Amino acid sequence: MSYAILAESVGKSFTLHHLRNRPNDSLRDALAGSLSHLSRSLLRRTRGNQQDETEEFWALKDIFFQIRPGERIGLLGRNGAGKSTLLKILSRTLEPSTGRIRIRGRIASLLEVGTGFHPELTGRENIYFNGAMLGMSKAEIGRKFDEIVDFAEVEQFLDTPVKHYSSGMYVRLGFAVAAHIDPEILIVDEVLAVGDARFQKKSIGKMHQIGQEGRTLLFVSHNMNSIMQLTQRALVLEHGKIVCDSATGDAVTRYLSVDATEDGVRPLKPRVDWLSDVHFRWLREETDPGFNNPLNFRLGFATERRISRLVFTIGFVNTVGARVLTCKANLDDIESGQHSLGLGITDHHLIPGTYFVQLDLWDSAEELFSYENICTVDLFAASTDDRLIQHISRRRGDKLGCYAPITLQTLPASESHQHD
Repeated sequence: MSYAILAESVGKSFTLHHLRNRPNDSLRDALAGSLSHLSRSLLRRTRGNQQDETEEFWALKDIFFQIRPGERIGLLGRNGAGKSTLLKILSRTLEPSTGRIRIRGRIASLLEVGTGFHPELTGRENIYFNGAMLGMSKAEIGRKFDEIVDFAEVEQFLDTPVKHYSSGMYVRLGFAVAAHIDPEILIVDEVLAVGDARFQKKSIGKMHQIGQEGRTLLFVSHNMNSIMQLTQRALVLEHGKIVCDSATGDAVTRYLSVDATEDGVRPLKPRVDWLSDVHFRWLREETDPGFNNPLNFRLGFATERRISRLVFTIGFVNTVGARVLTCKANLDDIESGQHSLGLGITDHHLIPGTYFVQLDLWDSAEELFSYENICTVDLFAASTDDRLIQHISRRRGDKLGCYAPITLQTLPASESHQHD
């Protein structure tokens, strides 16, 4: 089968060095002898130090996947999951420790702000410099030059060294170059988050065009709406391994559920030391399956001091990462000690489906606790009307959210053509 990218048992390990602490006789010794200590440390590293401890860390392990020509693929994963390491290997700026990557076609990467730019060169010079690095002739770059400049919107600063560019200008020019040199494969990381909303929209449109032209796109983002909009399939990385390779909707659900439990029963760490033993759970057994039935939760915590006003919000996030409902309540004059609260939400009008719950606690203006994906809530269609609402939602792209009833009023026929 034809492929654009093929990863076969790819792994990447790094050796971590842990220096053992050596106590100093005094602060004076630590300060006065810092230079000599540094020299000895460098010498030990050069010659090898038997007292240093080393650890082998695998950022990626046993990575297998295949991307066909023209596919638009999303890459999802928490910070530290191994995304950046994998992208650097795909971009050929890092060699794998095991396995191999096969790539067919010219590849262009936009992994971080300013990638491939020389700060002392002007925008004009960097366009030619980047194009040459990607194998384009000067004539080829010249034919694309005006299109790149127009897309990047940097014509006024074209002859200014890019070291004076803002991060937004860097991104615009970098993306414009990468997207307009006609690569067979384009890799775009989260850098588009730096640009303004208008440029992000324009960039997404360009990536759609790249996909429609039969070129391959690998897109990395924490914005689930962008992932859903741009890609057909997605890979989910956890702790250096691919745990999901499926249609984008299923992959997004898997990604969002990484931290979530079914009912949220577990201790949670607050942001202040005087609040402890925070527990939150969905009382699944007290929730009827039908549409818009009350949702009941239990919140427990211990406080070492009096709280004048506790503000808490519960948010519901759908399977494409959009927060579709926020519920809020206040509780005044909470004394120190252990507390347990029952939280009930009625008339939420959530369309039947799966939602991820977010919890935030505040004491007046101070944030005490914030936790995403604390638990999942599954709402089922129990009636014909429920199933109809769910069906309509899925026909519109399965972007679950809230439903509200429409108040109907029958008007005389003579009023139907009147205007205010």
